[in-house]
Amino acid sequence: MKKIFFLLSFCAILLIGCDKEISLVLDDNEPVLVIDGSITDHAGPYFVQLSMSTPVGNPTRVVGVNNARVIITDQLGVKDSLVLVGNGLYQTQKIKGTEGGVYNLEVMVDQKKYTASANMPQKVNFDSLRVNTFPFNGEIRYSVIPVYADPIALGNSYRFIQKINDTLDPTFHVFNDNLNNGKVNQRPLRSGDDNLKIKPRDNVFVEMQCISNTSYGYYYSLNLQSGAGPGGGTAPSNPPSNIEGGALGIFSAHTVQRKTMRIQ
Repeated sequence: MKKIFFLLSFCAILLIGCDKEISLVLDDNEPVLVIDGSITDHAGPYFVQLSMSTPVGNPTRVVGVNNARVIITDQLGVKDSLVLVGNGLYQTQKIKGTEGGVYNLEVMVDQKKYTASANMPQKVNFDSLRVNTFPFNGEIRYSVIPVYADPIALGNSYRFIQKINDTLDPTFHVFNDNLNNGKVNQRPLRSGDDNLKIKPRDNVFVEMQCISNTSYGYYYSLNLQSGAGPGGGTAPSNPPSNIEGGALGIFSAHTVQRKTMRIQ
């Protein structure tokens, strides 16, 4: 019997912190481990969030897993045993993220092993933000376009996190270069939240992440399920994941660049 659960996605961002609820369909009635971790090219520490999926209607937000052993090893053989800092959140102590680096995650919970591997892509330069206007229901709407030149080589993927003033856009903005390979980006960031509108004198913050194709598939799937993707949403299903061992979630290695602009 399938049952809908909430996956709590931890966003470890220096300027934005959030817990985001995503509904998923699981193939059994038992909660499962959710692993959400990332390594970036900025200075650490980095974080891995371990939690248990919770049923729809359960008022509990993050059910943290505090009895795990969490280790990250890089391609140079540096081994980092993460320390628990509270409610299922584990923090690195010494590992450093670099472009082109390979990172292996190992999580042990109740004698069960979960693993994942992530390769950090090379950085594509985030040049600027540009204002885009468009008519909608008789009014002029605003959005921003992240300006960057996609490399000639096919296979680049990107995630953008947008914050308007103090409000985080819940949309998973993810692009790839399947249709725009080698071109300067012209696609705007349009929120799936109709109540979140950009207005003159608003401050818009955008974080650009160069992500793996695996991470692209994960966030694209979440965007479809949230109703913010093409077609207004799809039936819930487990998103693709790079976690081995039966857990949900994603372990990502990505670059980070940030820009802010004020709408005139």
